[in-house]
Amino acid sequence: MPVEVKICGINSPAALAAAVAGGADYLGFNFYPPSPRYVTPEAAREIGSHAPESVTKVGVVVDLDDAALAAILEHAPLDMLQLHGRESPERVAEIRARFALPVMKAVKIAGADDLAAAEAYCAVAERLLFDAKPPKDMAGALPGGNALALDWRLLAGTAWPIPWVLSGGLDADNVAEAVRVSGARALDVSSGVEDRPGLKSPDKIRAFLTAAKAL
Repeated sequence: MPVEVKICGINSPAALAAAVAGGADYLGFNFYPPSPRYVTPEAAREIGSHAPESVTKVGVVVDLDDAALAAILEHAPLDMLQLHGRESPERVAEIRARFALPVMKAVKIAGADDLAAAEAYCAVAERLLFDAKPPKDMAGALPGGNALALDWRLLAGTAWPIPWVLSGGLDADNVAEAVRVSGARALDVSSGVEDRPGLKSPDKIRAFLTAAKAL
């Protein structure tokens, strides 16, 4: 079974073209304004219009209310929502029902206790995404895209009733080891395919996809 890949933080036609050409399964559009990868819904619509229907367009959001989500979806046709904030299982269920879209719930991991918290989301989301929890003293930490890797050994041998995605600190050089240790069959990369925060590198996107798809 091939490893699935999501290229997150797509914010230019060049990044999208490289992701699609390299065989990305998911394209992530970031709607969190403090992020250097933020795009407006209108920009996401324009960039995403060049993606084939076979590639899933994912909207990454953080603790938004229904009105804000509706405003995004009014302009940006999306296939999935990725909830990357502190959304409770009840809130995930509400969003899934209200907007009739599959949901990927991000769970930030620093230790085994954090991993256990993911269980409550298995009944209300289509996918889990495991990302590294930034340390409390990290200046300017974002909800995701901090180029931090979690301890992949925490996920080794785990079983979940829904598919899960590994995120955090991945790049073309470490992706094979990350998959070997964690057992991940789906990957999410953002900062690892950038020349600087928010500036996607088509060459790095292609290199990551080549490495991941060879596994």
